[in-house]
Amino acid sequence: MLVTTTNECERFDKFLLSLDIVKAMWYCVILTKGREIMQRKLLTNGSAFKRTDGRWCGVVWYMDEHGERKRKSFSGTTKAEVNRKMTEYIADFENQTVESDESRKKLQDSMQNWLQVFKFPSVEQTTYDRCECSAKNQIYPMLGEKPVGDITAADIKNLLNCLMNKNYAYTTVKKAYVLLNEYFRYLYREELIPKNPMANVEMIKRSNFLSAQNKENLPINETVTVFTAEEIEKFKAEAFSTFKDGKRKYQQAASYILMLNTGLRTGELLGLLNSDIDLENKTLTVRQGIKEIVNRDGNGEAAMKIKIGKPKSATSKRTVPLNKTAVEMIKDLRRESYFGENTPLVCDDKGDYTKPVNLRKRFYRILKAAGIKRKGLHSLRHTFATNLVNGVRQPNGSIKSLTPKQVADLLGHSTSQITELYYVKKDTSRLSGITEGFEM
Repeated sequence: MLVTTTNECERFDKFLLSLDIVKAMWYCVILTKGREIMQRKLLTNGSAFKRTDGRWCGVVWYMDEHGERKRKSFSGTTKAEVNRKMTEYIADFENQTVESDESRKKLQDSMQNWLQVFKFPSVEQTTYDRCECSAKNQIYPMLGEKPVGDITAADIKNLLNCLMNKNYAYTTVKKAYVLLNEYFRYLYREELIPKNPMANVEMIKRSNFLSAQNKENLPINETVTVFTAEEIEKFKAEAFSTFKDGKRKYQQAASYILMLNTGLRTGELLGLLNSDIDLENKTLTVRQGIKEIVNRDGNGEAAMKIKIGKPKSATSKRTVPLNKTAVEMIKDLRRESYFGENTPLVCDDKGDYTKPVNLRKRFYRILKAAGIKRKGLHSLRHTFATNLVNGVRQPNGSIKSLTPKQVADLLGHSTSQITELYYVKKDTSRLSGITEGFEM
């Protein structure tokens, strides 16, 4: 196992606290010495004989890890005693061989150990969490109980087809494919399995995948979820509704409208400090973001915790202009709770960072109460992009819009192609009659 940085070492050591330490250490030994250990095998089932002095003896012949023929001798006062000793030794020998033979382990046990010992130190924890989630939800249910060495290309192909027929997203199925490919390639490279079952398995072509789900004629940008103007009005009405005593039903309601008018990601919004906002110049600067990661502090309980770090990519660090509505929403949030310039704009009741899960749950409650079909928080970002590209009709009848490149810069995308393909739902109604006067 290679751990190349101090940070990775510290993170791996911390992670081991949440594992069975003996198991983790033993697994490391097995994987590094697997090829030698797997060469050990029994040559006989043992034979007992009586010596001239009346004592009983027994011999079990086996091949050691270097391929040399060796024997294990036993003695006792009776034949039954010698046979019992040989039986116990043979059982222990076979158990050790099974434990050291990766091909005989269940895929769920083998892959989970591989993830924990090898994958975890080499990737960001959010990436590891996604890998583990993919394994537990898409791979283990169908293949988890099968011995690693018994898994064939047909088994893996059947898994991919099954996930496709269950209407999983193409990207979800591809993540499972990539994870299996990396896992089996490692085992084969280390000679822990004689054949790589992934060698003859190709990922299903995207066109065939979508065709099987009757989505082949649906452009990618048509699958983008956005709010209609009517839904936005219904959402606002419910989000800012109050009880009879005048108290608002929902905390931080303005945060959703702020996302709708800035295109901020959830992590960017929740990582935004008051000091990052310049109301005088009507801008905010995205410097950091927060993520939810699995708590691996060794307390034995699976829980989510917040990690503050860099934005998603280099282009995500940006300055975003604020329109009038965005400015009003920031002021509204500060009236609701303000703990100082170096605290989050959207904070909890103690002035700390708000957990993304809490913001999502509140969002879903508002949607349900407003009678709006459930959408993800990212739909607010999609709606922002769609309205800017498609444009808004002005009082004089003209349409005010931005170019995809301008919107990509506002969203923090590296290219406008990403914006057009995955964030903008094209409005074809504006094309009605547009070819009038172009007769040929």
